[in-house]
Amino acid sequence: MTTVTDLLVERLDGLMPRMAIVLGSGLGSLVDGVTDQVRISYRELEGFPVSGVTGHAGELVAGYLGSQPVIMLSGRAHYYEHGDPRAMRFPIQVLKGLGVQSLILTNSAGSVREDMPPGSVMQITDHINYSGMNPLIGEHGDRRFVGMTSAYDADLALKMRNAAIRAGVTLFQGVYMWFSGPSFETPAEIRMARTLGADAVGMSTVPEVILARYFGLKVVAASVVTNYGAGMTGAELSHEETKDMAPVGGARLASVLREMLGHTG
Repeated sequence: MTTVTDLLVERLDGLMPRMAIVLGSGLGSLVDGVTDQVRISYRELEGFPVSGVTGHAGELVAGYLGSQPVIMLSGRAHYYEHGDPRAMRFPIQVLKGLGVQSLILTNSAGSVREDMPPGSVMQITDHINYSGMNPLIGEHGDRRFVGMTSAYDADLALKMRNAAIRAGVTLFQGVYMWFSGPSFETPAEIRMARTLGADAVGMSTVPEVILARYFGLKVVAASVVTNYGAGMTGAELSHEETKDMAPVGGARLASVLREMLGHTG
């Protein structure tokens, strides 16, 4: 019986990426920089979740970014779509089966810092799982007790920071707080997030970090800031704003990733 991994090995035709990237809301244009593309819809990959969120294409794109072979998951499934924090478990397991060793996670996020405006890019140095959900609930054996002290790999983080310097992009650093969504946070919740040490808030990524560490992948992550948190400007938040602003920071993040993956040092 042909598995999804077998199918992908056949379709990739010898391409063996060791790096994969998950693209967040409105960041699908990052695939435009991939050369020698192989594109496969999630609908062809049994077990891959098809997102119902606009701004998520729902396809696997493989090829080269810079000088490195890479797999991009253009679109993710979110906890708020089905109430399942394990939504991205199977795709990440498949990446591991393909020989991927490192995972770059990206998302769109709201800033809770006045000095980090929309259009900024923030490297995630740590996270707060405010939702309380965990994708390893139901797993068996001692492997489920995954250490998260070094959830974000120090070497990959340094490579991303150096790449940002070479690309001339200001790369903020901060803590990402995961809210379940899909409603946006209240002004009181944003004030709480700031008090608890968060720099940005969003509705994704944390389950994927946990799953990636469970499967032994190294992780580095970045947020594209699309808005200030609720109550910081007085304006109401919307997903349209997220989609409109994501390409601004997304272009900056794309230049960082191209520099990061194309640099051999």
